[in-house]
Amino acid sequence: MWKKLSRRHPLLATGAAPSPPVRPANSAPGGPKWTQSPPPPSRSRLAGEGYRAYVALAGGYGVSIVDLATLTFVGKGISTDAGQGVAVTPDGKKLYIANTGQYEVLVADPVTGAARPVRVGPYPRDVAVSPDGGTAYVAVTGGDTGAGGSDVVAVIDTATDQVVRDIRVGTAPRKVVFARGGARAYVTHDGGVAVIDVAAGSVVREIRDQGGPEGIAVDPAGRTLYVAEPLAGRVSVIDAASGRVRARIPLPDQPWAVDLTPDGRRAYVTQINGNVVAVVDTATHKVTARIAVGKLPESVAVTPDGTEVWVGNGISGSVSVIDVASGAVVGTVVGGVGTKPINAAPLGIAFGRTP
Repeated sequence: MWKKLSRRHPLLATGAAPSPPVRPANSAPGGPKWTQSPPPPSRSRLAGEGYRAYVALAGGYGVSIVDLATLTFVGKGISTDAGQGVAVTPDGKKLYIANTGQYEVLVADPVTGAARPVRVGPYPRDVAVSPDGGTAYVAVTGGDTGAGGSDVVAVIDTATDQVVRDIRVGTAPRKVVFARGGARAYVTHDGGVAVIDVAAGSVVREIRDQGGPEGIAVDPAGRTLYVAEPLAGRVSVIDAASGRVRARIPLPDQPWAVDLTPDGRRAYVTQINGNVVAVVDTATHKVTARIAVGKLPESVAVTPDGTEVWVGNGISGSVSVIDVASGAVVGTVVGGVGTKPINAAPLGIAFGRTP
């Protein structure tokens, strides 16, 4: 069975980050392209009209654009260098891509595919756009954990696409999420979770966590955090206001990514070494189901209407589409003939309005 021992993706496990202030001369993007094959499933699906999915393919050197209703690809996608994170503005007109193989975020037009870089620091891994669309927060993970590693969340003003602030959190920031109202942002890092006051642009609380925090989600009311802790084999349920742990949900096989339905009633947690997604009832904190997906599920995102869950399978190189009502996989988005699955690695999924 595949074992993911490092908390950093293997694509980044190349030693410490280089220090020169120039853009690193990485090898040119290459490898297979993600193209539609086989045809999308004919089974009726509820999700989709008016939305697109953006899938960051860390090994496929691009962000693919998928029509949510038909599961077909739109356009040629956007070229990246091992991009792992992607976020969309509320109006669907801009993408922000954590171009993890470089020192930059790409700001992309989802219609034309044109993209331009914004320098943020070494190896950004995740990006989130605020609910009002005014800022993008970037987790600048750096080349290593421990002393000397990056501890920065870069703040981009989306009106100018310039970095306006660096917020110091813990070493090796990993995932960032905004509360629905946008007043707080939460960032997992090597030692816990940083709570950021967005208006002040500063950390107002540190929630210490030795369980190896990775994925994070916040409930619709902004009161509860769900933190996947692969080293500890659990999901911690944390009071967002006090930082106190309300519950620990044991999950084997390294829980990695987590997302919630819009009503907050269910949490979906990927177990990367079990090739499953656990469904958690947030009222009881009980696991109600485990749904088999592809190999090494590392990313998860619930559609805006709450009817589907999309799961990125790192080794299979596919995205499993789960129907929330039935708990069944109703579609799989895969690469075309000649595409090596491991060279896709869909590590980031975001949904946005069709521009």
